[in-house]
Order: sequence, then C-alpha cells, then structure tokens
Amino acid sequence: MKAIIEVNRKGSVFNVARAQIREAKRGREPDYHLSFESARTLFAELTPARLDLLNTLRGMGQSSVYALAKVAGRNYSNVHADIARLIDLGLVERNGDNAVEVKCDTVEIRMELAQAA
Repeated sequence: MKAIIEVNRKGSVFNVARAQIREAKRGREPDYHLSFESARTLFAELTPARLDLLNTLRGMGQSSVYALAKVAGRNYSNVHADIARLIDLGLVERNGDNAVEVKCDTVEIRMELAQAA
C-alpha cells in the first residue's frame, strides 16, 4: 500500500473518498491519503525526524518503541512521542503485542504549485 501525503484545499477530501471507494469496488486495496491545508502544516507534522523513523521502522518490521529508539540512536521519550503522533496520523499502527509497524511500503508527498497569473 502507498501512503499519499498531500497539500490540498478544503473540501478535496470528498474527491479522495470517491477514488478510494472506486478502488475498493475493483477489489484493490486503496492507497492511504493524508491531506494538509499548507506545506507549513505538513512539514510541522512530518518532520525529518519522523520521516526517518518511518523509514527505520519499515526496514525493521514490527518492533517495540524501545528497540526502534535504540536502532535510530534517539532518546526513547522523543521516539515515543513521535510514534504516538505518527499513529494519530495513521502512518504507523500498534498491534496486539504492543509492537508498532508501518503498513505502507511507499510514502509519496505531493504539493501542487500555484498557477501563473
């Protein structure tokens, strides 16, 4: 599955929902979409440290937050806070064993530039 993270205007969520429903009807797993209203908001939520954690966790597979912090060479409490936010954003999941994992294999960040006047 691919996670598509984009900067979109308000109301665009309905277009995304329609596309996901079409994919589901075709028997395909729809991509995960996450939208922000501005690039500033997107990069405030998806900091370089959080994107690095996504990549590290994807490479490790299921892991405890403690093991992830150790492999990432970061402070446990900071990794714990970042993972909690990534869970809130739907990019990381916690399983029944309390391990965390990334379900997507690709993250695509999209941002359309303003049209020339």
